[in-house]
Parts: sequence; C-alpha cells; structure tokens
Amino acid sequence: MRGGLWQLGQSITRRLAQADKKTIGRRCFASEADLKKTVLYDFHVVNGGKMVPFAGWSMPIQYKDSIMDSTINCRENGSLFDVSHMCGLSLKGKDTIPFLEQLVIADVAGLAPGTGTLTVFTNEKGGAIDDSVVTKVTNDHIYLVVNAGCRDKDLAHIEEHMKLFKSKGGNVSWHIHDERSLLALQGPLAAPVLQYLTKDNLSQMYFGEFRILDINGAPCFLTRTGYTGEDGFEISVPSENAVDLAKAILEKSEGKVRLTGLGARDSLRLEAGLCLYGNDMEQHITPVEAGLTWAIGKRRRAEGGFLGAEVILKQIEEGPKIRRVGFISSGPPPRSHSEIQNSNGQSIGEITSGGFSPCLKKNIAMGYVKSGNHKAGTNVKIVIRGKSYDGAVTKMPFVPTKYYKP
Repeated sequence: MRGGLWQLGQSITRRLAQADKKTIGRRCFASEADLKKTVLYDFHVVNGGKMVPFAGWSMPIQYKDSIMDSTINCRENGSLFDVSHMCGLSLKGKDTIPFLEQLVIADVAGLAPGTGTLTVFTNEKGGAIDDSVVTKVTNDHIYLVVNAGCRDKDLAHIEEHMKLFKSKGGNVSWHIHDERSLLALQGPLAAPVLQYLTKDNLSQMYFGEFRILDINGAPCFLTRTGYTGEDGFEISVPSENAVDLAKAILEKSEGKVRLTGLGARDSLRLEAGLCLYGNDMEQHITPVEAGLTWAIGKRRRAEGGFLGAEVILKQIEEGPKIRRVGFISSGPPPRSHSEIQNSNGQSIGEITSGGFSPCLKKNIAMGYVKSGNHKAGTNVKIVIRGKSYDGAVTKMPFVPTKYYKP
C-alpha cells in the first residue's frame, strides 16, 4: 500500500501542476510572495495544511492525514474544502438570460428559478473556454462560479461581449463576489451537519438547487452541488464569516468531517468521472467530444445561438471524431499524455487524467480516443515511460454518484 500511496501523491501533484501551468500560462510556479491567499490561509496552516501554489493562489494540497485517507473519509463521512480561489459572480438585468445564452450551451431560460446546471463557455470554434455551474436565482439574476485558473480570461471574455451587448441596448450588469469566500462541504454527513447551522429545511433542497439563507448567522448563497460525486453543498459566505463557519462545521461533525485539500479533491473528482479544466477540457475540445452533450438543452440544439454552435450541432448530428472515455489499467497509474494504442499497436489517443483510486484500489484514468474505439470493454494498451500496459475502456463514473434527488 505504501507504493500505491506514493504513486497517488505523485500523480495528483503532477496532474494539478499541469492544469495549473496550462490555465495560468506559466512554465513555473509563482514565488510565495506572489501568491494570493484566501481568508482561511492561517486556519489551514494552524491545522497542518501543506500549502502549494495553484492557479496563482497558495492552497492546501493535504493536511495531516494522507490523500488516500482523506478521499475515503469524504465518501464515508465528509470533507470541508476551501475553494475560495474560484470566482463567483452575479449577472443582473432584464436581458441577463439572452446575454448569457450567447456565451454558454445551457438552456438558462428553461431553468426554474432557484435551480442550476453545469454548462460550458464556448469559443467561435466550439471549443471550451471553461466549464461552470450556472444558477438562475431569478429571471433577472444569474449566479455562476468559474475556475480559478480561468478567471482572467473568463472575465475578459464576458466583459468584451457585455460591452458589445450593452452598446446595442441590452440591459445587463455584473458583480464579481470578491467580498465572499467559497466552502465546499461534501459527503454523507454534509446535510445533517449543515442542518445544525441553519433553520431552513435542507431535506427539501435537492441536487442543483440554490437558496439564499442564513447559515451560522451569516447570509449565504447555498447550492446543493460539488465536485466529488457525493451529496454536498457549495457555500458562498461573506469573507468575514468564513473562518467561523468552517470552525462551526468541523465542531458540529464531532471530528468526522475533516478539512481536505486539493489532492483528495482531485482523486474524488477523477473517481466521479468529472473533468479538470486544463487537463480533460481545453480550448480545442468541444462539449460533445468531452461527453457533455447532455448539458446542451433541447431548445439550444434546435436554435443554436451560442458561440461555436455550428461546429457543435454538426458534431451532435454526425458524431465527433474523438471522445472522452474512462479506463482501468494494469501497471503504474497512467499519466496525462500517456499514449493509448489499440490491440494492433496503433495510436488512438492519449490520457488526460489518471491515478490510483483510493476507493477502488486500482488504476483509473480518462482520456480521448478516436471514435470507434470508445465502447466499454474495448481492450487497449497504455504506454507509460516507454512500456505498454493492458487497459480497457470502462464506463464513468468509476465510483457511483450519490447526489440527493427527489
């Protein structure tokens, strides 16, 4: 097991570093002095957080327990993540929805107030600028969260199109929630623990739903969502209340919910078959190729109207040339960019994320292969450091999701 633990830590560190380099456009990490810190930085350090650079921020990759133990504890009990490096923003105005629908693939107009969905910001060629969870608070208020490493380019992209939209008489404005912090509470104890801290009945709030409510005495934006495959919540809290809320959550759980870092967060999302932008999604990958066709609403497929719609709708009709799929494999855990070959030794694609699964105790990975090689059960070879190892295409998620649905 020591070998598995070491491989897990090494593969996660490489994967996060690679996504970081791609998204912030650097070949080396920033110096400590250049890094931004969340309001929970000192709290992390006091609690044994091992701080590393990520997307221009100093973030905990793990605490006193191993990444292996943290991953398993999230699935058995619960985890509390500081994800305040991510960027929350609100769009407001009577034309907010038609504006946003120019930029994303989701049927935002079709969402019921207080609900949200995963979506993708696309470019003119249909490639992914970023993925995001977008929530319709009301018909003239949209709340969304974008990835930390994509913040600058996302905001520039939104602002450029907003200026053009407003110049033509469109009514939309925005507010970037830099005054707030973001916590993710995940796992089977997430709801019972959080219920101690709010008067609202969380048993009546389902996956993908959003509320504005008081938690531990602070006005919060609460979304029942996450990045682990478990039931859980993302809590946008005023920054001055963030440390107190984190302490209250840990206290109410009686030690069962643990502070958890980026290392376990990455292994959890990989087990859940979820994309990491910069690895599994990039500007040249379309939502269809990434296996996110389900996120393109029926009305959007009929009407288009978003950037790159012509390319994306053609792929839906004719099928993409490459597809994102899952793998299990023998030998060492696959690395990003590991070559995938068919049984004849011909190159058919490459791995984008891979590692040792703490919960399944075996290697898992995802990557892109040429269409026709994507069916579950297809045997492949994965080349790692010049040697070929047996693998097979498998369905995702690797670990069943446990989202709270009616």
